[in-house]
Amino acid sequence: MAEFSQKRGQQRDEVLGGTVDFLLANARLVLGVGGAAVLGIATLAVKRFIDRATSPRDEDDAKGDTTCLEESWKELSLLKATPRLLPRPPPAALSQPVSLPGPSPSTPEGPADAEPQTSPQLSSRAPLCLTFQEKLLAFERDRVAIPTAHVALAKQLAGDIALELQAYLRSKFQELPFGPLVPSGPLYDGLQAGAADHVRLLVPLVLELGLWSLVPGVDTVARDPRCWAVRRTQLEFCPRGSSPWDRFLVGGYLSSRVLLELLRKALATSVNWPAIGSLLGCLIRPSMASEELLLEVQHEQLELTVAVFLAVTGTDTEHLLLAWPLEGLAGNLWLQDLYPAEAARLRALDDRDAGARQRLLLLLCGVCCGHPALGRLGWCHLTQVVLRLGEEEEDWAEEALGDRFLQALGLLLSSLERASLPCHLNPSVNVLSSLREEEIDDIGYALYNGLQAPEWLL
Repeated sequence: MAEFSQKRGQQRDEVLGGTVDFLLANARLVLGVGGAAVLGIATLAVKRFIDRATSPRDEDDAKGDTTCLEESWKELSLLKATPRLLPRPPPAALSQPVSLPGPSPSTPEGPADAEPQTSPQLSSRAPLCLTFQEKLLAFERDRVAIPTAHVALAKQLAGDIALELQAYLRSKFQELPFGPLVPSGPLYDGLQAGAADHVRLLVPLVLELGLWSLVPGVDTVARDPRCWAVRRTQLEFCPRGSSPWDRFLVGGYLSSRVLLELLRKALATSVNWPAIGSLLGCLIRPSMASEELLLEVQHEQLELTVAVFLAVTGTDTEHLLLAWPLEGLAGNLWLQDLYPAEAARLRALDDRDAGARQRLLLLLCGVCCGHPALGRLGWCHLTQVVLRLGEEEEDWAEEALGDRFLQALGLLLSSLERASLPCHLNPSVNVLSSLREEEIDDIGYALYNGLQAPEWLL
């Protein structure tokens, strides 16, 4: 039976190969040279896809998945980049300039020594040939930079919303000690490109000293290096009920999921957002489509998204933990937020040599947020690339910004080929693990084309 299947597969391959050869042999006569080139490339790409789908998979195929992925990006790029046939030029009679009629006999002639009068000609100015560096700086000026007035207005709206929400939480949950709400994020650090990122509004939980301890996620049943667990301690001296946060315990740990649902219901049903919006001169609506706690703010001058996070701060002030909609065994854990440490590291590197690392991050964010495929790359992905380049490369002057931009795209593409991009501050975390295989393929194809013609990304 196996021999019969093998013979049948060989016969099918021979028929397919004969058909391809016949099409390519006669395509030049029917379609011309350009059409034959397009048909040949398309047929080659389709044949390779069919061979991959029908050929048996062995151990070598598993080792060559990365190479096949890169070849598929190259084949699709070559197929789309094939030039089309140029239209035939118009006949010579139509393309020749029309001669103007000579002067009439009645026209008086000028003096013999006068210079002949030249008819004004339309001089077409040659287009300016900008370098990629100049195009990148123009993109930064026109698309990335945020007007100072908009930044000030966004900060004012975020601060007013924080005060209103803080007053509501203290009146609604009087038994729960919430700390002062603090707006933060890339907008406050000068690291936001356009409206790509949200304004972060942290709602800190005030935990009693000595009753709570932080446990790394790898030491829990979830084995997740991204997370931490908040464990209740001193139960023999301070039993359950001694802390107002004890009612949110699940298995002896403070559950981020239970607290997240509590705040979600409050924001969606209890807060009078129309009254608050009319007081602040804007329209505020909670986003129900997202698992995160998002507030959509519409002002007559700008639109803003405020992300509300429940936060726990460790006693060493180095660990900032956020309540995040995690799945599986990590559902009750807290996600470690590395944004403050990463932003501080970027500032320190730029202050050391007056570099342009932060500008590079802004440019990458501006390019990705406006692209249909690259929009899946967020601030956390791009920051890891810039931090890695920022410590490896030495030349970070403005004149090298274009080279660093292309180098960042290449590093990101190689990381996608491996499906691995380690977190700079926590190498055990792969920041690409949240992307599906189809999304990685789309992003890799877009980056491959971007490296061939980077000005198309701007």
